Amino acid sequence: MASKNAVLLTVPGPHGAREVRLTSADKVYFPERGITKGEVVEYYRAVAEPLLGVLRERPTNLKRYPDGVDGEPFYSKRLPKGAPDYAETARVTFPSGRVAESLCPTEPAVLLWAANMGTFDFHPWPVRRANPDRPDELRVDLDPQPGTDFADAVAVAAVLHEVLDEAGLVGWPKTSGGRGIHVFARIRPEWDFIAVRHAVIAIARRVAERLPEKATVDWWKEERGERVFLDFNQAARDRTVASAWSVRGRPRATVSMPLSWETLPDVEPEDFDVRTVPGLFAERGDPHAGMDAAIGGIETALDWYAADERDRGLGEMPYPPEYPKMPGEPMRVQPSRARASTSENKS
Repeated sequence: MASKNAVLLTVPGPHGAREVRLTSADKVYFPERGITKGEVVEYYRAVAEPLLGVLRERPTNLKRYPDGVDGEPFYSKRLPKGAPDYAETARVTFPSGRVAESLCPTEPAVLLWAANMGTFDFHPWPVRRANPDRPDELRVDLDPQPGTDFADAVAVAAVLHEVLDEAGLVGWPKTSGGRGIHVFARIRPEWDFIAVRHAVIAIARRVAERLPEKATVDWWKEERGERVFLDFNQAARDRTVASAWSVRGRPRATVSMPLSWETLPDVEPEDFDVRTVPGLFAERGDPHAGMDAAIGGIETALDWYAADERDRGLGEMPYPPEYPKMPGEPMRVQPSRARASTSENKS
């Protein structure tokens, strides 16, 4: 049974030291390896500097596992009740038009407070608090489908690297913590979510066309086959992915690890976990330290999108089911059902 004794952790920050209360430190969060809540909190203390660099001034959802990895997780998209007074917020607008005050990390102590609340992974929006409707980060999610693995995602990421270069963007890869890969690129906050999503669609189409046997942009699972799906809808408003340095809800307590393009082909996702990453960070530093200085634009990618629409009839793609119908969006009907419906109408 986990101890209820609380420990006060002293956490330095820009406004002086904060005291963060750690409760039930010996509660086991990852039974397969015996990793405790205290270890997760200490992990976040060790990587607070680069993690805060990723999250600072961003509205951030918390994926919480209060009963550990075997329990039922949930997302906190609004600042949880009982948050300390130094936990700042940012106002976000959901696709439905509703608004919320979301956690906006600005100092290390809030990361440890969130970890004590059972947070494994942090899911930041691709915007800053000062401009919440204009993304400053373009994200591409490489999602291996059944029958594919991390090595397939690495092969697709290499082609994505080439396409981003052609678009005038600097990509920064990281493991998802599972079989996938996330690639981010800093952009000027001059475009809305729809434009950024269109840029991702155009980039993803070029990758899939160059590597058709390994990559796909098909939204419907029945059409993807054994390929890596480039999930363009992770660029839609209110869709987020786990940040770099986040602990993932997997039995081995893997971490979404930032990498360089040079090291990506030589790693395995399970190389990076709560116990190994602090030492790697202390030894090697942050592979994405230069990200904020590598800011680009999406003009070229938007030109590609416009040309695809004009010359090839390839325009908008389906949005996730919880979204309102969007302008120019095709029908959200599974292709096999659409064919069946057409056949029935003809008969």
